[in-house]
Amino acid sequence: MKRFLAVALLALLLTFGFSFKAIMVTDTGGLGDKSFNDGTWAGIQRAAKELGVEAKVIMSQEQSDYIPNLTKAAEEVSKEKDGGIVFAVGFMMQDALEKVAKQYPSVYFAGIDIEFGKELPNVINFLFKEQESAFLVGYVAAAMTRTGKVGFIGGIPIPPVERFRYGYEAGIKAYQDLHGKKITVIKGYTNEFSDPKKGKDLANSQFSQGADIIFAAAGACGNGVIEAAKERSEKLAGKGLDNIKKYALSGKALYYAIGVDVDQDYMAPGVVLTSAMKGVDTAGYYGVTWAFKGQFKGGLKTLGLKENGVRMSEMKYTKDIIDKLAPNVLKELEYLKGLIIEGKITVPDSEDALKAFTVKGVKLPK
Repeated sequence: MKRFLAVALLALLLTFGFSFKAIMVTDTGGLGDKSFNDGTWAGIQRAAKELGVEAKVIMSQEQSDYIPNLTKAAEEVSKEKDGGIVFAVGFMMQDALEKVAKQYPSVYFAGIDIEFGKELPNVINFLFKEQESAFLVGYVAAAMTRTGKVGFIGGIPIPPVERFRYGYEAGIKAYQDLHGKKITVIKGYTNEFSDPKKGKDLANSQFSQGADIIFAAAGACGNGVIEAAKERSEKLAGKGLDNIKKYALSGKALYYAIGVDVDQDYMAPGVVLTSAMKGVDTAGYYGVTWAFKGQFKGGLKTLGLKENGVRMSEMKYTKDIIDKLAPNVLKELEYLKGLIIEGKITVPDSEDALKAFTVKGVKLPK
């Protein structure tokens, strides 16, 4: 009986003993972007489920919502007995987060894709070496293009988006250096992150200019890029993965998209060639966990391939297509990835570094 009461008491404490809240404030892309808002939220939810704490989301409809929404979240967390953490998702929230975090020094915050000039003790800022995962997908795009033209579509040309572009172009340059294949990159920007139609229209424009593979780092606008590639490929091959794969493996040219931030391969199986992923889910998970367990330490945390903070998708639907049409490219990628992790290749994170980038001295394994 005593043992039963002890177990019951422990269960009661686990259920009601903690009053901790994790609140995520989205940027204007909001939940449903199938990109970094959804990815961060997935990590927060996973931690909340494991720890038995409350998680909620506050959606921002426009940029003027950032400060009021972060303030509302900070007020909620500050009233909790065991505190909590507030997430600001996206570079565009940088100024708002810094202002609100200074006003609530006892509240923990986490910024995704955000960096301050001067670090704050109550804020963890997560940055990612997007250029490293983009390098990998750029190398694949260079190997797979049949037209010698590939596309890049960015949202707003902010630092995280541009790092994706630098890495993508560097991966293409690396393939050119090592294989002597000339490739042209067509570039464009939607200048926002929330309108899939703009992404689709721009993708169709690039496809019409001869691109057969497009990498989109454009939030929800990238969903339109995937839709454009899917529609064009289905007109050629028919609908469904089986038809797409049969057509591709026969050696016939298709149109492809490359996903971003999270694994977007499932959005158009066989058409999304791969995805350049970054660990926004990992950042969400650890932000909640560290704050809850008293392990929170403010400052900047930058995650790359070495930290498993960025990666390429497993290519569940396309690996056999790539192996057939571009033999050895995935083996070469593993070798190059190892050189990046070892610091023997530095993937550029600026325009000047991109211009100077070369891997002509690298010898691929036979």
